[in-house]
Amino acid sequence: MKYNGRVFGQDSILLIEKEGLQLGSRFLDFADVKALRQINHRIFIDTLSGEEIEISMLGFSYDGFWEELTDYFGKRSMEALFVEEQPIMRCEDGEYQIPGERGRGVIVLLPDAICILPPTCHAIRIPLCFTQELRLDGYLLYITMLSGVCYVVGRMGYNTIPFAERAQKAAIDTKNKRTQALAKIEPKLPFTHRGLFRTERPDQYWMAAFGEGCCAVELFTEENTATYLYRFTESKEQFLLNLDEAMEAVGINREIIYLSQEQLNERPLYRMAVERSAAVSFLRSKAIGRLIHNESHEQRLSEFLG
Repeated sequence: MKYNGRVFGQDSILLIEKEGLQLGSRFLDFADVKALRQINHRIFIDTLSGEEIEISMLGFSYDGFWEELTDYFGKRSMEALFVEEQPIMRCEDGEYQIPGERGRGVIVLLPDAICILPPTCHAIRIPLCFTQELRLDGYLLYITMLSGVCYVVGRMGYNTIPFAERAQKAAIDTKNKRTQALAKIEPKLPFTHRGLFRTERPDQYWMAAFGEGCCAVELFTEENTATYLYRFTESKEQFLLNLDEAMEAVGINREIIYLSQEQLNERPLYRMAVERSAAVSFLRSKAIGRLIHNESHEQRLSEFLG
C-alpha cells in the first residue's frame, strides 16, 4: 500500500515492499535496518550504517503504516532465519529478553524452534534441539541452551501458559526425532562427529573431522563438491557447540557459511541471516578455505588434519 508522508525534508510517496521501503526516490533494504522506533507520531528508522531516518506527517495513516512496516519487517526476518515450517502458535505481542536486548515483539512457536521477532535487527530463531531446559516461572518462559545462554519470552496474556506447554512438548518431540535420525548415520573416518541441518530433513547431514585446533566438515547433500576447513583457538567442545548451532541455523542454505564478504554483500537476505545468527558469524570467522573433491582430496585432507 502507498502512503503519503514526509521524509528527507520533503513530502514523498512511501511504499512498503517485501524486501524494504521505497522512500520517495530512495529504496531502503530491510537488510540495512538496525531498528524501527515510534516517537510522538513519528517513525524513526536506525540503519546499520548509523543513519537515522525520520518519517512524519502520516496523518490518519500512521497506525496502518507502522503495523504494515513491522509486519513486513518481521516476515523478512523470518525469511532470513530460514523458517520453513508452519507455526504452531503465533503471539503478536510478547515480552522477550535476549543477550543485550529486551522489549516486546512477535513470538512464534514452530515445530522445531521458537522465533523472536522484535522491531530490530536482532530477530532470532532458537532451535529446540539445543535446549537444556524450558521452564515456566510465573508469566515468563526461560529457555536455557546447552551452551548456557538463556532467552526469555512471556507475558503474552492468555497465550502464555499454552505457549509454554506446547513449546515444552515440541522440544521433546524435536529431540527424539533428531536422536533417531542421527542414530542412522554412521561416521566415516576420519570424520568422527555427525549432525543434521534441520530436524525435518534427516536425509541431509554433515560430518566433522578434527585435528589440533582445526576442523574439516563434509556436507552430505545433493551437491557433494567440497570439504570445508576451519581453524579455531577455542576448546573443541566450544567449537562443536557453535558448529552444531551454525549448521542447524543455515538449513539447506549452506553456501552462506563459505561465501566471501563481497558475495555476501550482494545478497541482502544472507546479510540479514548472518546479522541474526551469532553461530553463523562465528563459523564464518573461522573458515579458511575448501578442499575440492578430486584425486588429491584424501591426501590434502590428511595433511590438513595433521
